[in-house]
Amino acid sequence: MPQKKPKNDPQQVYPPRQRSDERQRSRQAYARPEKQQKTSGLRRIWARLRGFQFSRNIGIDLGTATVLVYMQGKGIVLQEPSVVAIDTNTDRILKVGKEAQQMLGRTPGNISAVRPLRDGVISQYDVTLKMIQYFIRKACGNLFFPPRVMICIPSGITEVEERAVLDAAHAAGAQKTYLIEEPKAAAIGAGLNIYAPVGNMVVDIGGGTTDVAVLSLGGVVVSESIKIAGDKFDEAIMRYVRRKYNVLIGERTAEAIKKHIGAVYDHPKAQTVEVKGRCLNQGLPKLVSISSKEMIEALAEPITAILDAICSVIERTPPELLGDILKNGIVMTGGGSLLYGFDQLVTRVTGIPTRVAEDAVSCVAIGTGKSLDHLDMLQEGAINLSRERKVRL
Repeated sequence: MPQKKPKNDPQQVYPPRQRSDERQRSRQAYARPEKQQKTSGLRRIWARLRGFQFSRNIGIDLGTATVLVYMQGKGIVLQEPSVVAIDTNTDRILKVGKEAQQMLGRTPGNISAVRPLRDGVISQYDVTLKMIQYFIRKACGNLFFPPRVMICIPSGITEVEERAVLDAAHAAGAQKTYLIEEPKAAAIGAGLNIYAPVGNMVVDIGGGTTDVAVLSLGGVVVSESIKIAGDKFDEAIMRYVRRKYNVLIGERTAEAIKKHIGAVYDHPKAQTVEVKGRCLNQGLPKLVSISSKEMIEALAEPITAILDAICSVIERTPPELLGDILKNGIVMTGGGSLLYGFDQLVTRVTGIPTRVAEDAVSCVAIGTGKSLDHLDMLQEGAINLSRERKVRL
């Protein structure tokens, strides 16, 4: 029989002790799977969150014809027509922007392509809300927090129209909404130092409104806003072609004529363009040829109204600032200022040197974007432009 070992034998009662390095290796062996599991879980969460961004500051040029979105740190990230296609049976929005613009004048009975902004203000609130929401999502993508939005508005806007812009931006997902006057944003985008004690005059001709303003020390001294701009140019061309050639053309055709041969001053080389429309006598398609010299006659009425507004602002400008304007000249911005000879015509009428800004179409959006750097110094919400105009007068 084998002999039993005594109970006090250390080899039988206690297991052999491990050395410190062996204990450390065993702890690492047991701890490694838990750390790997935690790390892999964090990587999965980070992979899901990589597509999201935190809140951004964006500026929106909510124009009657075109909407431009400026993102802080990136510049202009979106430029699309302010057109929305709606299904009239269900009130459902089908297309927004460029795709909707292609439907203008070509839609069936149950689809309507509309422009929810008229004369620089909101004419269809619900459609404008959806359009702003679409452009914010397209420009910003996925965001953890809603963006802070700055929107430029005409200087002649009323309190009701101003409140409609704020409500639409807030309902579209803006965290905070700031407003800025279009002539002020246009001056900043054109590179003018409006914060100096020097007078600067800006003429912004957009799609729905023309804003004429004199700025000094960061504010508007004298201003005037009229609802005559690019849309009225198109209507004037349509009336001229109908009156002279007895041919009916659409808005898109009139806009194409304006862009190709639109002029308000004698062109050294006359240009022509062929226009297709419907003959009002026969009801059949007809092709006519229009020259750039005819555009001077066609656009005479709206151009005269804009010149009257410019002269009116000059008459109400203080003499000290008028001397600065005579030295620095008048700066024209907006798509309407690109008509051939517009700056030469203003120079001849007013006697003040006039020039067109380098990037006239995007000046308002660029100025709105540059103002995003000073959001903490600006007032959120309504700025009561109608009350300020009464004080200026």
